Amino acid sequence: MGDVAGPAPVRISYKTLLDDPASVRAAIEAGLGSGPGALGLVVIGDLPPEFPAARERLFRLGAQFASLPEPEREECARPETSYFFGWSHGKEVMNGKPDTAKGSFYANPLLDRPAVSDSQRAAHPEYYAGNVWPANPPELEPAFKALGKVVADVGLALARACDGFDLAAAAASTSSSDKIGIANLIAHSQSNKARLLHYYPQAGGSDGASDDACGVHLDHSILTGLCSAMYLDTASGAVVGPNAGAGLYIYPRGVSPRDGQAVKVSIPVDCLAFQTGEAVEILTDGRLRATPHYVSAGQDGTGVSRETFAFFLQPDVDDVIGSDGETFGQFTKRIIERHYGDENVGSSTIDHADALC
Repeated sequence: MGDVAGPAPVRISYKTLLDDPASVRAAIEAGLGSGPGALGLVVIGDLPPEFPAARERLFRLGAQFASLPEPEREECARPETSYFFGWSHGKEVMNGKPDTAKGSFYANPLLDRPAVSDSQRAAHPEYYAGNVWPANPPELEPAFKALGKVVADVGLALARACDGFDLAAAAASTSSSDKIGIANLIAHSQSNKARLLHYYPQAGGSDGASDDACGVHLDHSILTGLCSAMYLDTASGAVVGPNAGAGLYIYPRGVSPRDGQAVKVSIPVDCLAFQTGEAVEILTDGRLRATPHYVSAGQDGTGVSRETFAFFLQPDVDDVIGSDGETFGQFTKRIIERHYGDENVGSSTIDHADALC
């Protein structure tokens, strides 16, 4: 794998997105559309003033939780949800082996316990089982929710601009008439999910890029909100810089992972990035397109951890997203089966790369 110089990400002001969404239509099309070179990603700047402190606070608390003794961490593990709620470490498969390099904490920042039927909860525990929060550190829950709220608000503003651009005109009817359109699907969803990631310090380090953090995949959400990663010296707690190879790598529209090289995309610390997922590609009849991407952790030497946060904005499992009547829940299962085979669905050791990476 390698990277090449490519198009810079399209950048949009959050204030402009709120005040004059029509003015960013061309920028949305350039960043998220189906044209050659589109990255399937836009960067949003001019965020609410509380964002930088909320980001750093949660990242430090995530590192603190991930450093607790294993028995304490495992109290928050929920294998019955395929580890899609609470703590997950060593349960995912990365390049054919259990991934112990990173740990993840999953929760819905907007809703602790979805108001669904018992049968729905039993059928989809990965989305509806409900949040679990650690007793230590007690601040992790409010910090997770605070950062998640900022990401969700910005993501909804972007989704509304997409609706205003008539990109959701091809959306199929859903299980509820008030859910037509990308923004309403997200706003009414009880399935949104965020992932707080901690990459444990690794020996050595390299200036090159590899898919050591998350292999090449497509997200299957509507939109995925991404924070810039933070690197911490675990001895001093100081924020340090990553090596040159660290970051997000995207294969732009028209570039195949088999034949081309990925473009390295940097997310400024004071910005959020949003990527398109396969669900929105279906909903917009290809007007918005998901792009293959991977992540290189790039930890430079021992004693350095990597902290980051991703928020997957997506429909409810019963919402119809396809013209053939396929629901988001059926689509999710099909994606997992397509990539990992029937034997992996519902197992306690599962490759989450395509679903929640």
